[in-house]
Amino acid sequence: MQSIRVHRTGPPSELRLEEVERPTPAAGEVLVQVHAAGINPPDLYARAGFPTIPEQVRPSVPLPLTPGTDVSGVVVGVGPGVTAWAEGDEVLGLLRFPSGGVDGGRGYAQYATAPVGDLARKPSELSHVGAAAIPMAGLTAWQYATEYAPVTSGHTVLVNGAAGGVGHFLVQLARRAGARVVAVASTRHAEFLRGLAVDEYIDYTTTRVARAAKDIDHLFDTVGGPRGHLLTPAIRDGGVLSPVFFGDYHEDELARRGIVVRGGQVRSDGSQLAELVGLVAVGVLRVAVDEVYPLAEAARAHERAEQGHIQGKLVLRVDH
Repeated sequence: MQSIRVHRTGPPSELRLEEVERPTPAAGEVLVQVHAAGINPPDLYARAGFPTIPEQVRPSVPLPLTPGTDVSGVVVGVGPGVTAWAEGDEVLGLLRFPSGGVDGGRGYAQYATAPVGDLARKPSELSHVGAAAIPMAGLTAWQYATEYAPVTSGHTVLVNGAAGGVGHFLVQLARRAGARVVAVASTRHAEFLRGLAVDEYIDYTTTRVARAAKDIDHLFDTVGGPRGHLLTPAIRDGGVLSPVFFGDYHEDELARRGIVVRGGQVRSDGSQLAELVGLVAVGVLRVAVDEVYPLAEAARAHERAEQGHIQGKLVLRVDH
């Protein structure tokens, strides 16, 4: 079978298409013929060798590496003891995250093994490309908005990076929970976000967010980084900050103002994914795909991902 592999960490050009042996499902696993694989930030971090993490705490990257945790495809084999899935079932899933480490999914390939509990049934209303765009981004938003930092009806929620993979799901889930939603993104995404029925849109390229937004009850920051603290003046005293990615938020100032930080690590969960996908299937939630690349062009897809300003997700199409 064909698989994308990395033999040394570095730039996107290290992603190579190679012929490898088809994997065999173990007990509690199925073999999935992958039709599409989603691209996520952890894929980029692992491929690059986690260069932004201090060397003394940097995760090791087992080589050769096949990135990818988000897949959509068809079950073509079952391991010992598996009764939940059968050959021919169409499925999607976030594979072994974070339990499997940086190479737990191996989704950039024509075939991948998957633990049965990580999978949900793919509805007929969804293409494989659309389905592959959901697992990590959708589950991150779902677990934040319902578990780690639940959205309160009637509150004003600000989502920074609102047009991105996690952001566009958070916007919709917050609206569904009854919140007033302020979306922050660049100029390109204005029409898209208004189509998601946000209550207010702020273009951060022309407007200082903390001047335009005041008394925010709950800030979800999907961007993070060293300038994260520039957003926190928008939060009311005693409000909530939920960073999805690491950022510098000046913790002493947050404590002084009584701002509570709530968040957590996304994890694989087939049952939650099934609930989420069900809402997408009936049109309650929308999944956005920015661009689709053939598996052989994974390097070009990573180059695009590193440019940022993506509307929804990037997806690899896997042909057979």
